[in-house]
Amino acid sequence: MFSPFVPPRQVKIGDAAAFVGTTARAIRHYHEIGLLPEPPRGGDDRRRYGYDEVVQLLWIRKMADAGIALDDIRDAFAGAVGAGADDDHDVARVLRRLEETLTAREAELRRQRSAVQRMRTRGTRTGLLCDVVGSRLQDLPEGCLRHADLDTLLVTERVLGPLAAAVQATRFTALATHPDLREESDRVEAAEAALDDTVAVDDPRVAQVAARRHAFETALHAVIEDSGLAQDDEALLDSWDALHPTTADGADPHGGGAEGGDAEGGDAEGGDAEGGDPERGGGRAGRRPGRGREPVSALEAAGKVPYDFSPARLRCVELAEELAARG
Repeated sequence: MFSPFVPPRQVKIGDAAAFVGTTARAIRHYHEIGLLPEPPRGGDDRRRYGYDEVVQLLWIRKMADAGIALDDIRDAFAGAVGAGADDDHDVARVLRRLEETLTAREAELRRQRSAVQRMRTRGTRTGLLCDVVGSRLQDLPEGCLRHADLDTLLVTERVLGPLAAAVQATRFTALATHPDLREESDRVEAAEAALDDTVAVDDPRVAQVAARRHAFETALHAVIEDSGLAQDDEALLDSWDALHPTTADGADPHGGGAEGGDAEGGDAEGGDAEGGDPERGGGRAGRRPGRGREPVSALEAAGKVPYDFSPARLRCVELAEELAARG
């Protein structure tokens, strides 16, 4: 018995979209970017789609659902038309590139998941630091680190890399576990902050505060040495060298920071809550050869990170560094 059903020879864009599972707007976009040739139009000036066009739309939908970019689908179809419908060389090339993209995306998702896990176990701010930095702080009592400490580590990590920040973490470990040092650090920082724009660079207070800073840094260094933290630094540096071998030109391909560099501080001034210089920020990481690239000098780094220091305070930093250089 003959069936009364007669399939349409062509369908309008809405029917084609409904069958394929997309939208008329999406199909129009395919036409605009050259992914799908314009079909013939009927007497009402509306597009008409035949069997071949609908099948091509189905393949486009399948490939897009697989994550292939529309531009790549277009190129693959163009190659297939030029080489024959059975030639999948261009499609295979697109799929290889897609697989590489998905592999990179998976690695990024693993990194993000690891960061979330660190945030849950170590706290939000500490967990957001690089693992090599956060792991050096994870055994400290809860609440002993200040936000300013973590701010400094974040800046150092960004500008000079994770190794520098990890070594700088030694400073904050010592301060967190020695209340007397923390109190003296606060007093010295308050004295430095008092060197505002009303104080002349040759004011006697500048040299006095510089001497206090140097005395404090000397005491802090002694605590780091006596507590075994310095040995931990050396072990970290050795393990870093083993895991991140330098290239032929002496550069560490894993050196981090805003420009990929690896040194020892946050800026030209300080490794305390205000910054990260060699005297205060764990300078040992930068003194050993092959510790990483240093495309950003201390002066350049200071120009990238804003610090509202008066001329008197900057002079105080210079004098403290001169005292440290004398030993």
